Amino acid sequence: QVQLVESGGGLVQAGGSLRLSCAASGRTFSSYAMGWFRQPPGKGQEFVATISRRGGSTLYADSVKDRFTISRDNAVNTVYLQMNSLKPEDTADYYCASSRFEGTVYSADEYDVWGQGTQVTVSS
Repeated sequence: QVQLVESGGGLVQAGGSLRLSCAASGRTFSSYAMGWFRQPPGKGQEFVATISRRGGSTLYADSVKDRFTISRDNAVNTVYLQMNSLKPEDTADYYCASSRFEGTVYSADEYDVWGQGTQVTVSS
């Protein structure tokens, strides 16, 4: 059974950094694009970033561009989200997901496996 497990969330002050990790099992990790999404309190789900199956292509939401970096290590079946210069508006539950496709995709509909989420809180 395919499983994604996120870690690395927590409480951080504005301007700080966090690195989220998502470990995958039960699927050929390197065959599929991966993505990060988030859901702020009381709001809907938002696309954050995606990375192609080999890591050669990435795509970011405008709100996180130049502050967040998505990467992956196919040798250890893990995708990362390095978050720098964090803002209070980055506060959300963050979810990683595995796509049905090889290339970058930003639509949640194109992802078929989701992690349980990790909470990120940025204080002002």
